[in-house]
Amino acid sequence: MTFLQKISHRFHDFFAGFSFGPPDDQRKPASAEGLLSGSKQAIACIILALTNFMVVLDTTIANVSVPHIAGDLAVSNSQGTWVITSYAVAEAICVPLTGWLSRRFGTVLLFFISIIGFTSFSCLCGFSHSLMVLLIFRCLQGFFGGPLMPITQTLLLRVFRKEQHAQAMGIWAMTTITAPIIGPIMGGWLSDNWSWPWIFYINIPIGIICAMGVFALLRSVETRTLKEYIDKGGLTIMVIWIACLQIALDLGHDHDWLSSRMIVTLLILAAIGFVVFVIWELTEKQPIVDLKIFRHRGFTISVLSLSFSFGVFFASAVIIPQWLQRVMGYTATDSGLVTAMSGILAVCFSPIVAKLSGKVDARILVSFGILWLGGCTALRTFWDTNSSYWIFAVPQFLQGIGMPFFFVPLTTLALSSVLPEETTSAAGLMNFLRTLAGAIGTSWSTTVWEDYARKMHNELANVIPTPNAILPVLQMGGQNTLKARAFFDALVDTQSYALSTTHIFFISTMVFVVASSVIWLAPAPKKKQGKQG
Repeated sequence: MTFLQKISHRFHDFFAGFSFGPPDDQRKPASAEGLLSGSKQAIACIILALTNFMVVLDTTIANVSVPHIAGDLAVSNSQGTWVITSYAVAEAICVPLTGWLSRRFGTVLLFFISIIGFTSFSCLCGFSHSLMVLLIFRCLQGFFGGPLMPITQTLLLRVFRKEQHAQAMGIWAMTTITAPIIGPIMGGWLSDNWSWPWIFYINIPIGIICAMGVFALLRSVETRTLKEYIDKGGLTIMVIWIACLQIALDLGHDHDWLSSRMIVTLLILAAIGFVVFVIWELTEKQPIVDLKIFRHRGFTISVLSLSFSFGVFFASAVIIPQWLQRVMGYTATDSGLVTAMSGILAVCFSPIVAKLSGKVDARILVSFGILWLGGCTALRTFWDTNSSYWIFAVPQFLQGIGMPFFFVPLTTLALSSVLPEETTSAAGLMNFLRTLAGAIGTSWSTTVWEDYARKMHNELANVIPTPNAILPVLQMGGQNTLKARAFFDALVDTQSYALSTTHIFFISTMVFVVASSVIWLAPAPKKKQGKQG
């Protein structure tokens, strides 16, 4: 018996005492639906929706709190963004394991353990007093949070009858859409009025309520457990190459990229690991990530478009709060209000997109949605240090129109391109790549933001009037030499970051345009799902 199998057996035996459902031979088939009714069904729906809300909330609540975290832990803003990327990468790695873990331990038991783990490490994140400790707990929080989002979907479909599935998914979708709206506002308010650890402490009461609800209501709908094989080799290789790539992206700026032997080594290991991973998974009978799904052209093109678009989309969600707080002097609350504007119209247009999805070619909807996001990003290239609150808020507000046009039809197009028995694997792979793209986009944007600002600082210092010509004017205003020089340097620094911000938005606009064009390489969606794309 291998070490992993021993741990698995002990883990399962420990929680078996909590009696999650009847013995395996007495359980109903995993496909059983509508196992709860009345008030129990309604409460279970609230518990599942609240859990999904909590997990999605954590993907955005930290974005506006990065300056507070960085300042309190005495690290740079670019290092502060590791709090975002570490969670995203850990979550991405865990998502492909959800199916195996559900079959091995039972869906409800895994759900219960994941909530407990997520809540516990949320608490420990708040207690952290160094960046390294915070990153460790943030990674562990991501590992336990990874299974929660797909499991909430699975359990909602299980406790509701088939004719109620659309209603159940509608409730689930609303939490997925509203959580990113509330996240920046709540994160900003908590950071300004309490302290940044409260963005993690807020999960504790929610997690306790959800865990109690799962224990009380959902034990009876536990699924069968199976002792299935797991691709340990593929999992190990995947963790290694993704970890090497993300560490290189996060540390590259601080170590001058290819000038550092450590960064070069990490990039080489990531490249070799990726190649080995692809070969391993293509030759493995039961791969941890089924790469053979990429044989469907519709799925491949959809995922490619999704990854590039979501990467720059999430990068903007990270850069904008930093720009507003660090350069424009906004509070975390105000920057959160600006960022959250994008969710208002997203909620309003989601039902419209849902109705259009069955009538209009999905490629048209996706292309329009991505181009709309690109157009809103292009508006941001006109931002400068004299821009007002509403100049910042309007592109965010308008962006909400494109979000449902982008996400909803693209998911439909991708999953309708694969065979019915591949749908679960395809959905997991999509979530994995989307989350990984967001982490890479965050690392890319923060690195470019800092590097390009430094470059612009040097160029501006050479083209504007010399300090010797400006300093006497400032001194005449009553400032001494040190204050005058500090004022001059701060002025150049502010304009440098303004130029760097618009530079990132220009690149992002180009990426959106390319992504909107790439989607047309996908075959036209067929009316009957389940056919190969």
